[in-house]
Amino acid sequence: MNKEYSKKGMKVIGVIFVIFALLVAPHEGEFWPFSIYPMFSQAGNPWTRAMVIDVTDHDTDEIWEAHSLENLRGNPVPVGKYGVDQIDYSNFMSKTRNWTEPRRMALIQMFGSENIGSQRWMASKVHGKMVGEDSVAVIVQPFLLFTADSVYMNPLLDESEYFRGGN
Repeated sequence: MNKEYSKKGMKVIGVIFVIFALLVAPHEGEFWPFSIYPMFSQAGNPWTRAMVIDVTDHDTDEIWEAHSLENLRGNPVPVGKYGVDQIDYSNFMSKTRNWTEPRRMALIQMFGSENIGSQRWMASKVHGKMVGEDSVAVIVQPFLLFTADSVYMNPLLDESEYFRGGN
């Protein structure tokens, strides 16, 4: 009787290992559908984050064009220095669907007009995607230029980038 249970137990364990191997092998060690970590479950997918760039010393004509991270036009603004959480700022930039006047002015409120002073800051969306199997292409898309009292939309972008329906 013990041999019978032992054989059944070994068969069950063997079937479990085979199923596990079939599920995990194509995903290089991670069973993706059950992963709770986006860095694993969404690895290789295109992504968008946001950054603020000080473009005070750059000509208005050149600041609106998309560029690579290596050719950054201006200096990054450390958002934490102004009491803004980077994740909150990125979510605000990437999840806002309609850039109405109050939403645009919220950028100034977020950083404080007294902190912006006479500077011109560019709220940019940074898009990344896999190129090949081991490289990442990163493009910085200037989105909203803001000063202490005004916010300007990128004239090179279609209006549909700023108004996409919903909230």
